[in-house]
Amino acid sequence: MSDSILSLDFPVEDIAVLTISDPNKSVNVLSRPVLEDFQRIFDQLADRNDLAGLIIHSDKPGNFIAGADIREFVADIDQPPEKVVEVSTRGQNLFSALSELPFVTIAAIAGICVGGGAELSVWCDRRIMARDRKTSWGFPEVKLGIYPGWGGTARTPRIVGLSNAVELCTGGQFIDADAAMAMGLAEIVAPEQLMDAAIAMVRAEEESKQYLKDRELWSGPIDISETELGFLAATASAYIQGETQGNYPAPLAALEVMIGSAHSDLKTACKMEAEGFKDVFGSPVNRSLLNVFFLQDSNKKQKGYKDLAPAKISSATVLGAGAMGQGIAAANVKRGVPVALGDLSAEAVGRGVQGILTEVSFNKKNRGPDATLALKYVPLVNGTVSDSELAASDIVIEAIYENADAKRELYARLESQLADNAILCSNTSTIPITELAKGLKNPERFCGLHFFNPVRRMPLVEVIRGEKTSDETISTAVAYSMAIGKSPIVVGDGPGFLVNRALLPYMNEALVLLEEGVSMKAVDRAATKFGMPMGPISLHDTVGLDIALHAGGVLQRAFPDRALGSKVLTAMVEAKRLGKKNDRGFLDYGKGKKLARGVASPEVAALLKEIASGESDATPEQITDRLFLPMLLEATRLIEDGIVSDVRDVDLGLIYGIGFPPFKGGLFFWADTLGAQAIVERLKPYASLGKRYEPTTMLLEHAKSNRKFYN
Repeated sequence: MSDSILSLDFPVEDIAVLTISDPNKSVNVLSRPVLEDFQRIFDQLADRNDLAGLIIHSDKPGNFIAGADIREFVADIDQPPEKVVEVSTRGQNLFSALSELPFVTIAAIAGICVGGGAELSVWCDRRIMARDRKTSWGFPEVKLGIYPGWGGTARTPRIVGLSNAVELCTGGQFIDADAAMAMGLAEIVAPEQLMDAAIAMVRAEEESKQYLKDRELWSGPIDISETELGFLAATASAYIQGETQGNYPAPLAALEVMIGSAHSDLKTACKMEAEGFKDVFGSPVNRSLLNVFFLQDSNKKQKGYKDLAPAKISSATVLGAGAMGQGIAAANVKRGVPVALGDLSAEAVGRGVQGILTEVSFNKKNRGPDATLALKYVPLVNGTVSDSELAASDIVIEAIYENADAKRELYARLESQLADNAILCSNTSTIPITELAKGLKNPERFCGLHFFNPVRRMPLVEVIRGEKTSDETISTAVAYSMAIGKSPIVVGDGPGFLVNRALLPYMNEALVLLEEGVSMKAVDRAATKFGMPMGPISLHDTVGLDIALHAGGVLQRAFPDRALGSKVLTAMVEAKRLGKKNDRGFLDYGKGKKLARGVASPEVAALLKEIASGESDATPEQITDRLFLPMLLEATRLIEDGIVSDVRDVDLGLIYGIGFPPFKGGLFFWADTLGAQAIVERLKPYASLGKRYEPTTMLLEHAKSNRKFYN
């Protein structure tokens, strides 16, 4: 066991302490070798009647166990069902040894304890948690399309009650130490008292023997009546289906296992868990969500760009105090980066500063402003109209309105005052960076840094390199984006960059369908049934129809052969129907629950009737094709044009940027489930619609060689 991350010590003669610490990783992970070492240690301890207890803990700061090794899961994903059941059963048998040792077993948890780590802890007789912000506990497995399969669904409800266990196993959320104590899952202490408290707990259990009574209790059925069980099953099922829309089967599978085994003993519950596990492990949704996990994991591991050391960013400036500027500034403040906020007037700056402080002082627990947080962050915000103060930061981000002349005028005013190593960025969503760089003395220190609205919720940042942008600037922009909690993707310059260029065909085709007589409801329903968070018509109202018209115009000028102008959009903007921003879009909006969601507008109905060529007989499947096939084709052009080099960047960008459904794994991952040959066939009925439905060289090559987009 010289290479083991486990060490067994006896700080007190009759108490064993098992320490978990992987010196080669930032977190402790349950790989196969680690599980084998656990087995050897449990076997060693099985006959130790001279011991009073075993304490399991980690000495890695901020981490207990971060779950199982996901890559090993992927390696096993094509196993036959009976092998999957065996894997689940082996995990259960290993951890159940903790509940059978001849002394009390205690998990002393400080830091993250999730997945397989949480399952190990529930097989212990007791759990004690450090009460600090780093400590959290949970079962995130449903977010990967599976559920806890090493005893989590069987053991947890017998400890915390079935209702609490359903919430933990089907929701995938983490809980803090206070919530764990409230559920009866763990006792909590100050971090510095954790080991002393665990030893004291061993002594208390040695005397009371309560853990032996609980072992007997927790090995039997759950004490819940048939009526209560039926009510819980019905309400939880309805809630889960409402949340998942039937697209994520794992939460319902976990619920069915827990409800079905509630009146059985623990051993039977474990068997049912293992049998059910084979139905979710390796499923299409599991595979898709694992792909998303790896996309996210790879993005998080960036250290810059092309192995170039990024410059240190200690301060930031945001030019433009509107909603986007406030969001960008708040992201900096939350991560402790001092921000200077500028705008045309002191009044605009004042409103912007207030907006920043309102956002950063929001307390999630209290669901309202927190004066303590506000006082903490106030010193980090400098609202100013002074050019010298605005130019004094390490990074300056322009976030004003989409007008190239106005942006270039601002750069000309500030560039000469910037420090030699400062970088200048634009938050533009449509204007090419190379065009904006014209006139700059140092275009190599200029790039795009495109955040998405609302910034507090949207993780994506497109880092856009112009023709003269240096690799060092890109590396600094990538590292800076990660430092403020964002997920950067480096993209080449061009109209719409990555996300908007792929999104616009989808948005545009929705308007074409309206002109052909397809109803707004049918268009949006096809998109949401596919898995999008909202339909393209609703998205137009959310983004703003004037903004959509402007962005569409940029792409129409760039790609006139396939980006069509929209009579509907032009007519709507001319009628001053701009969307939710003025309560008049494709729907009418206002105060009150019903109007907040939007109601049908007679004015829009008349406008569409006048423009539409008649009533369409398009099927839901055809509408889905019309929305998503042009998006896929444009994505292949992004690769062909060198805007991005990897299909994975496209997939993560669209998941983060427009909410492309994670359960489909990404746009190209979804395409692989169909196959390039099948996609070429699906395009044929739409050939008469023009260039936007013409298979690209990339698609045809993959179809000819029967290759996947993911190599």
